[in-house]
Amino acid sequence: MYAPERQQEILRLARDGGRVDVLSLAEEFQVTAETIRRDLKALDRAGLVRRVHGGAIPVGRLDFEPDLAERESTAADEKDRVAKAALAELPTEGTMILDAGTTVARLAAALPLEASLTVVTHSLPIAARLADHPGIQLHLVGGRVRHRTRAAVDAWALRAYGEIRADVLFVAANGFSAEHGLTTPDLAEAAVKRAAVAAARRVVLLADSSKHGQEHFARFGDLSDVDLLITDSGLSPEDAAAIERGGTEVVRA
Repeated sequence: MYAPERQQEILRLARDGGRVDVLSLAEEFQVTAETIRRDLKALDRAGLVRRVHGGAIPVGRLDFEPDLAERESTAADEKDRVAKAALAELPTEGTMILDAGTTVARLAAALPLEASLTVVTHSLPIAARLADHPGIQLHLVGGRVRHRTRAAVDAWALRAYGEIRADVLFVAANGFSAEHGLTTPDLAEAAVKRAAVAAARRVVLLADSSKHGQEHFARFGDLSDVDLLITDSGLSPEDAAAIERGGTEVVRA
């Protein structure tokens, strides 16, 4: 297969799947990873894809935001491992904020029945999971609810987070990197995440490794704002070490 033919097929795969990664493409086309990187560089120069850590996404998908059902089924095993590892960070009889996000929702579902905590969230799905938990004092933050994420946003939510101080925030992001910080597709959700970060003494980012290097439209903080990143083993030891040099502890579950 000639390079232009391979690049056309790579572009088709990127558009169909929303993302391609170097190692999978190298295996599929039986070429070296360096050859794939050159292909992606050529497609990037042509304005057809945007290179991200470990692969590329098609142009036009940078601000794409999958719906809740699609996000629930993506990287499910990795999200379960991240959520399980996050249980070790629960404050003892303390207060915590749970951000809107599918991995954070998995943490909410995994909270032990004996847990005694005050929980604040602007996520309707998370509130529904915890409403009947016997040890949880639940505070639901109000506001306009975004249909795509079922999260409350805008002035009411911002005001509520401006009035509290929590022991720990478990926050989600659609993309994270040392260069571009913490990003998400929607400006309103980014504003609420930023307010939640400011309302917590400790910030724990729950994000599977596929989100490393991704960049989205709305930025809500620096990676240095995060005290602890819990991710999966798909994040390389080298990338984990680079993040830790910036002051953020990393756990690879």
